[in-house]
Amino acid sequence: MAAQPQNVILVGANPAIRLYDGDEMTAFASVWIVDWSERGKGAAVVLWHANQVRVLCPSRELGRWLSQDFTRHFPEVAGLPWPDPAVERTEVAISLDPEFGLLASARDVTVEMSGALDRRVVAAEAVELDGVPHGLSLVLTPMRDGYVMAGGAHLPGEVRLDEAPEGPISTACLATAEVWRR
Repeated sequence: MAAQPQNVILVGANPAIRLYDGDEMTAFASVWIVDWSERGKGAAVVLWHANQVRVLCPSRELGRWLSQDFTRHFPEVAGLPWPDPAVERTEVAISLDPEFGLLASARDVTVEMSGALDRRVVAAEAVELDGVPHGLSLVLTPMRDGYVMAGGAHLPGEVRLDEAPEGPISTACLATAEVWRR
């Protein structure tokens, strides 16, 4: 039996949204609120769109770590081109309320999600990030609506909704009370 990840490496929240036009994912945004981590605390927005990646964060080290060690290895972006991004040093403003949704902005990027559909606890002991098992626990809140803006324009695509035995699912979700272990 493999050893279970035990060391806490990050505590915070990571809402994320995927937009689709038909079967094609047109945009993915991962919003990070890091209350504590082995690389410091802060906020970041990681945006994939048009085969490009932007990382907006006040700290280059934290932004790069979140993008390259976490987000790029999420199953939601598997198979997408992920060029090495430069971190755009900028403040990130975030309003997160598990009852109502999320509003995050950094430079010309805005991410908004609203309409909570459900809340449930998710826990996994073997989430692989770049071949390394991590433990993860969080409260997942699928959201009804959402959009991403960049450069003053709404990015194309929309949120997808579906039903599963565990409850409603959405391509826009709040992930709060998030704890990563390695």
